[in-house]
Amino acid sequence: MKVLVIHQYFLEKDDGGGSRFNAMTKVWADRGHEITVLAGMVHYYTGKKLPRYKRRFTLVERYSERQIVVRCHVSEAYNTNFLGRLWAYLSFVVSSLYAGLAKVEGRPDVIVVTSPPLFVGITAFLLSRLRNVPMVFEVRDLWPESAVDTGVLTNSVIIRLAYWFESFLYRHSSVINVLTPAFRERLLEKGVPAERILMIPNAADFSLSDRVLADFDRNQFRLEKGWTGKMVVIYVGAHGVANHLIQMLEAARLLIDRNDVHFVLVGTGMQKEWLQEKAHELQLNNVEFVDPVSKDEVFKYIAGADIGASVLKKVDAFKTVYSNKTFDYMACSRPVLMAIDGVSRQLVVDAECGAYVEPEN
Repeated sequence: MKVLVIHQYFLEKDDGGGSRFNAMTKVWADRGHEITVLAGMVHYYTGKKLPRYKRRFTLVERYSERQIVVRCHVSEAYNTNFLGRLWAYLSFVVSSLYAGLAKVEGRPDVIVVTSPPLFVGITAFLLSRLRNVPMVFEVRDLWPESAVDTGVLTNSVIIRLAYWFESFLYRHSSVINVLTPAFRERLLEKGVPAERILMIPNAADFSLSDRVLADFDRNQFRLEKGWTGKMVVIYVGAHGVANHLIQMLEAARLLIDRNDVHFVLVGTGMQKEWLQEKAHELQLNNVEFVDPVSKDEVFKYIAGADIGASVLKKVDAFKTVYSNKTFDYMACSRPVLMAIDGVSRQLVVDAECGAYVEPEN
């Protein structure tokens, strides 16, 4: 089968971040399917392009014998402000539509698109109509609900338009995949027929974590990082508005007199610089910021720590999500400090692999 995947945030090889589709497309290709991915040139953590993408509109890269990735232009205004991010989304719509028409060889059998951002649905819908192939729409996050709840979307006209477009995409999708049971219930409430909804949740790639950790010297790693004798609480992921990492700094402030507790935040995002300034202002010598690292290194950092923290803003929309990083913590056998209510809380409770704490408390 020829599969065309549209994923603005598809990672570079070995990059840290949400690697769900990197793993899935590799499995599909290994099973004999022909995979083409239309992906953005800007990493969602950094908002920056790699040097080889500068002054290019598209770039075709062969990942394996059966997998091609077409990198498509995205504006580097991504992490500046709301309008910059909107422009980045729209620039990918234009570049990915061009790539889908001019850079994809042959007619695909199916188009798989994963959202957010919801705008990728424009490319997917148009290509599915122009190529006369079915569209499978994946919901990784309920949008625009999450954008409204976090205060990212406030204009009533834009909000109504976003809800209309969400409904439009659901109506024109042959199949809709959701990542959590709560997503499924929400789509049923929106009138999506049950027979068109699948649920393939996030998961941990144990083959990767087992390979990385097979010869990992945890004591030596902790010694090199200066963590010996400390209980290390680690957060791995985006530093954005939705993540609300200020609550980790507030916890660190309450524990400032404890020399045996250390907080480590790995990653980057729109609020990282502000968080670093806040940590400096509060003189938090028990907080350490680490720039993004490869997936292999992510597992080492997690395995070297004592507790993995999953944190999001306290809004109703996030009660429906599974946090990607939770599965990485579980893959490394680290207990989870779950500061997300709803299905993520239930996951940790059912698995007996950590503790729930009230978000923003």
